[in-house]
Order: sequence, then structure tokens, then C-alpha cells
Amino acid sequence: MSEIQSLARGLQIIDMVWQAGNSVGITELAEKLGVDKSSASRLVKTLVAAGYLQQERGSRRFVVGTRLYQMGWELVNRMPLREKARKYLYRLVNDTEECAHTAVYSEGKALMIDDVEAAHSLRVVGGIGRLLPMHCTAVGKTLLAFGELPPPQRLERKMPNTITDPAALTEHLARVCELGYAYDDEEHQPGVRCLAAPVYNRTGMAVAAIGISGPTVRVTDHRVAVLAGHVIRAARDLSAELGYEDEDNDGL
Repeated sequence: MSEIQSLARGLQIIDMVWQAGNSVGITELAEKLGVDKSSASRLVKTLVAAGYLQQERGSRRFVVGTRLYQMGWELVNRMPLREKARKYLYRLVNDTEECAHTAVYSEGKALMIDDVEAAHSLRVVGGIGRLLPMHCTAVGKTLLAFGELPPPQRLERKMPNTITDPAALTEHLARVCELGYAYDDEEHQPGVRCLAAPVYNRTGMAVAAIGISGPTVRVTDHRVAVLAGHVIRAARDLSAELGYEDEDNDGL
């Protein structure tokens, strides 16, 4: 009976932290559960070890862990997202003449679930199944900014342009939200620029990122705005097909 009670309390803690929408401390959890702080602390440590909670950086409070996000995204990805997105990838290739791709969140990375290559001999070669870092790729930054996912604990430098400071990344992601798309300016690979925008399901959850990649000789500064428009439109049209109603559509 005690094991069942511990399980129930563990599930209650997960639910309380999720519903809070921000970090929660041991004292608050203990009060809500009606247990002493040491018992609450043991339960929380167990959940942290399993990945269901994680300690907030720089504090003794706790937030939802990556395991819950991973499970949620994996459940979402069992839907026929890849098949529905494919025609929009072809449209992006036709409109931009660059390679197009769809990515989702998986195990703390951006997982490429589909790629359509452009006809140019000089192009960015993709590959379905690639796991890409979140902080220095357009699809990863899109998932972080619009999917409300926890940022990586370690911001590894891949290129000179890679953002490695947590505060700078937070500021950058806020700008991504303002623009409606993410931009990778040789942050992950030399000579490659990428753009991506969020795809929403009918509940308003950002379930994927759709975007393009191309060499810097073609994805030039003066083309970025035009290319971003194509990417945003493709993302919005795919979101609409998934049942999302965009009340803030500005006509792009």
C-alpha cells in the first residue's frame, strides 16, 4: 500500500509542477501533499533521476523535466505529420530552389523526419533521421522558441557564430518569436544558412518545424526576408491542415 501511495504522490508532484507553469519548491510541494519536507524531497529526487523533473538553473526549485517533453512529442509524432508535410516541402523547394525539411523534437535534439532536395548541384545534402542540436540550427531554435521546450544544459560551440551564452540565447529566442521564424547564419555548418517556422496542431501546440537550407552564396542577406515569407506561409498552411486556427494571421 505504501508503494502505491508513493506512486500517487509522485504523479501528484508531476501534475502540480506542470500546472504551475513555472518552478516549484520543495516546501510548497510538501504543503500541498500534506507531507514533511524530507519525504517530498525524496520523491522529487526520484523524479529528477528518472527525468520527469529537473532542477531550475541557479535555484533549488524544480521544473518539468525533458522526459515529459520527449514523451509528449513522441505521442504527437505518431500522427501522420510527415505525410501531410511532404507536399509543403515540395512547394518550398519549388518556391525557393533550396532543400526543404521537417523536424520534430526528440531526446533533447531536433530530429529530421523528412527531406526534399533541390535540383542545384551545389546544395545542402540532408538525411532523414539526423539528430541536430537545438541551440544552433533553425529547426532547433524554432522548436525551442515556439514549443516552450527547456533550453539545452550545454550550449556547445559548433561554429564561430554559435550562441553559447544562455542569456544571449534567451534574448535570441525572444527575437525569433517576434519574427515568426528562426534563422541559422552559419551557426551549425560552414557556408550554410537555414530558416524555419513552427507548425501547430489543432490544440495550438507547436509540434514541428518546417524550413529550408541553402549555401550562403544563394541564401544571401537580401533574400532572407523573401525566403522567410515562403517558409512562414508553408508552416501556416500545414498548421491549418492539421486543424490549427491562426487568429493572428497577418496575411503573409
